[in-house]
Amino acid sequence: MNFDRVAGWFCLRAWLCVVVAAIALCVFSGRGAQAASVQPLEIATKTGVHVFSVEMATTEEEKTTGLMYRKELADGKGMLFDFSPEQEVSMWMKNTYISLDMIFIRADGRILRIAENTEPLSTRIIPSNGPVKGVLEVIAGTAQKYGIRPGDRVAHPLFGSH
Repeated sequence: MNFDRVAGWFCLRAWLCVVVAAIALCVFSGRGAQAASVQPLEIATKTGVHVFSVEMATTEEEKTTGLMYRKELADGKGMLFDFSPEQEVSMWMKNTYISLDMIFIRADGRILRIAENTEPLSTRIIPSNGPVKGVLEVIAGTAQKYGIRPGDRVAHPLFGSH
């Protein structure tokens, strides 16, 4: 066997291993900062039905971390926190670099309250002001942009719909 061919083959294999490892690192490095699954969620308002793609925060770790450390959140994306069973909850913006709208949702899927344009990196407590089953966090300005108001209905399996 030709030594140059064998050396070339090993170099090619090594290079491919490096490329595969780099791709895996890119794909999985941010995974710890994201919730386990992404699901559609709809909000019916007076202006129509608005569809969002939401990461689910169901474990204690996911709920504790939330959207912390994220530098951006695209329009139409968000995170839905599952606080089953329905209960009073409090949120904050510690280690959260982007301003959010927090939409507090009752067990029946009706929006109870919206905290708009929350202050990044703040430790100020943002209460639900009543029992809720879920909290939807979306980029600041979303509620105003789409006309989302308390009383609007959210369709998602967490609330027994869809």
